[in-house]
Amino acid sequence: MKKKVLIIIGVLLLLIAILIGLYFYGLTPVSKSSKSVEFKINTGDSKIDIVDNLDNAGLIKFKISAYIYVGLNRHLNLQAGNYKLAPNMSLKDILNKINKGDISNNDNIYTITFVEGKRLTDYAKIIAQKTNTKVEDVLKVLNDKNFIKELMPNYWFLTDNIFNNKIYYPLEGYLYPSTYEFYKDSTIKDIIIKMLDATNDVLTPFQKSIENNSYNVHQILTLASIIELEGSDDRAGVAGVFYNRLKANWTLGSDVTTYYAVNKSFSEDLTTNDLNSCNGYNTRGNCVSGLPVGPICSPSKSSIEAAINPSKHDYYFFVADKNKKTYFTKTSSEHEAKVNELKNNGLWYEYN
Repeated sequence: MKKKVLIIIGVLLLLIAILIGLYFYGLTPVSKSSKSVEFKINTGDSKIDIVDNLDNAGLIKFKISAYIYVGLNRHLNLQAGNYKLAPNMSLKDILNKINKGDISNNDNIYTITFVEGKRLTDYAKIIAQKTNTKVEDVLKVLNDKNFIKELMPNYWFLTDNIFNNKIYYPLEGYLYPSTYEFYKDSTIKDIIIKMLDATNDVLTPFQKSIENNSYNVHQILTLASIIELEGSDDRAGVAGVFYNRLKANWTLGSDVTTYYAVNKSFSEDLTTNDLNSCNGYNTRGNCVSGLPVGPICSPSKSSIEAAINPSKHDYYFFVADKNKKTYFTKTSSEHEAKVNELKNNGLWYEYN
C-alpha cells in the first residue's frame, strides 16, 4: 500500500514537473526569425482575445502558457494599437511591448488630446473635427441611451444616475481627459469606449474608497468636476469646504456650476438672472442645496483624489487668487474681506 502511494506521488510530481516545463517552454520565442509581423489590437479586445490573436498570428508557442502568464501578471495593461512583433521575441517581451503601448509608426494613426476641465460639448467638437463628422452627430452618439446601456455592464462606475432627466449629457464627466491614439477608421463609439477604458483605469484603484464613501461614484465625479474648475492650488482643501457645506445643508455657492447651468463660457459675465436661475446644476440659486445633478466637466485624477480624500478642517469659504493660491475662511464676513483684499492688491482671479 505504501509503495502504491509513493508511486502515485512520484507520478504526480513528474506530471507537475512536465507541466511546469511546458509552461516555461511556452514562454520562449517561436523561432529565431526576426522578420517583423504587423499585429493589431483593437479597442475593446480582452486579454484572452489578444492571446488568441497572438496564437493565430504564429507569435506564441502555447496559448495555455500565455493565459497563465497573463493571469499571474494582472498589472499588464494591454493597449490597443498597431505593433511590430517578431517570432524571435519571447512572450514576456511581446506582452511588455504591448503593455508599454510601444506601437509602430503608422500613417493610419492619429492622436487626440482631451484637456481636463472641458465640457462634453468641447470634446464633441474635437471628435467631430478628427472624424470628419458633424458635432450634432457626435452628440447624438454621446446621448444614445441604448448605446450607453450596452456599455454599462463593462464599467462599474456607469450607473442609472446618469439618466436623470435634469442631466444635459449622460456621459459628462465620465470621459477621461488624456492623449489618445486612434486609427483613422475609428468610429465615434470606438473613441468613447477607449476614453471610458481610461476612466476605468483611473477609478478602479479607488473603487473600495468610493464604495465606503457617503457619496456614490456619480456624486464623487460631480464634486471632482467642480473642484477642477475652481482654480485652486489646494484641491483637497477646497473639497473639505464643500464637504463641510454639504454636511451643514448649505448651498455650495459655486459660480462654475452656474456657468455650466446657463451654458456660458468663462469669458462671459454672469447676470443676476443667471445666478438665481433654477435648474439641476446651479448651486448659486436657491434650487440646489447639495450637489448638482451631475458633473460639469471632465475632472483630472488629482481632482478625483481630492473629492475622495478631502482635507478635514472647519472652513466654509475659500477664494483662489490669480496665482491659484487659496485662502480659507470660516465666516461670510471674513470671506468678503479676503475678496476685497485680493481685488485691492490686483490679485483677483478673472475667468478666461
